[in-house]
Amino acid sequence: MDCQKVNLASIGDVRRARNENQSRFWQRFGVTQSGGSRYESGRPIPKPTALLLAAWIQGDIKDDDLNKLHSVVEECPAQV
Repeated sequence: MDCQKVNLASIGDVRRARNENQSRFWQRFGVTQSGGSRYESGRPIPKPTALLLAAWIQGDIKDDDLNKLHSVVEECPAQV
């Protein structure tokens, strides 16, 4: 894998290049605006979120795929 292609350290640049605010951009990954702001400021991104981001940046998953995942999680919450 080309580490330059998936440079999560510059994820804020990716968001700005798409002309999206933090709320809209991070919502697709299940992250709040404040959490996204922290990641853009250098806080480590948790591995599950980083995996989603990398797959999305590479084009392996699309916004429609993420929306479907959100629907599944909302309809079938984890059982405790």
